[in-house]
Amino acid sequence: MHRVVVLALDGVIPFDLATPLEVFARVRLSDGSTPYCVRVCAATPQVAAGAFTITVAHGLDALADADTIMLPGCAEPANGVPQEVVDALRTAAGRGTRIASICAGAFVLATTGLLDGKRATTHWVAADLFARMFPQVELDPAVLYVDNGQFLTSAGAAAGLDLCLHLIRRDCGSAVAADAARLSVMPLERDGGQAQFIVPEQPPVPRGSTMEPLLRWLTENAGRDLTLDEIAAHARMSTRTLNRRFREHTGTTPLQWLHRARIRRAQHLLETTGQSVDRIGGAVGFGSPTAFRDRFKRIVGTSPHRYRSSFARNTSRTNHSSS
Repeated sequence: MHRVVVLALDGVIPFDLATPLEVFARVRLSDGSTPYCVRVCAATPQVAAGAFTITVAHGLDALADADTIMLPGCAEPANGVPQEVVDALRTAAGRGTRIASICAGAFVLATTGLLDGKRATTHWVAADLFARMFPQVELDPAVLYVDNGQFLTSAGAAAGLDLCLHLIRRDCGSAVAADAARLSVMPLERDGGQAQFIVPEQPPVPRGSTMEPLLRWLTENAGRDLTLDEIAAHARMSTRTLNRRFREHTGTTPLQWLHRARIRRAQHLLETTGQSVDRIGGAVGFGSPTAFRDRFKRIVGTSPHRYRSSFARNTSRTNHSSS
């Protein structure tokens, strides 16, 4: 039987802790047997878990018998990890134990040094902090999970379910994983990555900046099919000067800034209206449906149709058959 040990540190996020417990414990093989034995361990008998405290029966010695160690996230990922936990995880890794993190649990795994030089992910909200703390790790914040073989990391919340189902498929095959997915009311595979859950930031309009009038004009006219030459003419600059000054003030180019403003508007329309995808693309300023779809997928990580399926509110959808 495959032994899964979930490590609970002080401040553990209850959802992250419960995910592997529920998913692995409910797995059944075709003969009805249970392939996983799941337990929780901690460095102390009691662990704070947000609104409540949990009592843990097993200490860190349980990690010595684990086939897979799951690392849930903690509410304050920058608080550090006790040295005894770091040592226990490194010892387990030396024995070949598989170690996987959920959400900000990637901070725990990265603290051990086991992710150095490897690709990893974490919740997009914590991505900048992770990148600053662990520059030696190749962070990819746009995916749901990363499988390096022995070490795996996943993004926030529901991505922990994706990772657990992936591990079940690795261990037991697709049929068993599909049954586990149905029990969790989850697809076995989801389209896109974290990018579809990250609303692109509204391009900044710095107050008092000499570029502020132009940026506000761009915002008001984002629905037009503007060219770089038109933008430069309005700003009374050459295109070369415009690009240079624009990057100095915003960190990006005029057209990239404009594309993100358009996509943000498109996301809002996809969520709140029943307009067709093609009509929305035209309304936000894209010259063709193909250009809109390509740009949307590049920025958001999924298609407009799939984005709408995931995030549309309860509105009347009478005319979006073209998707």
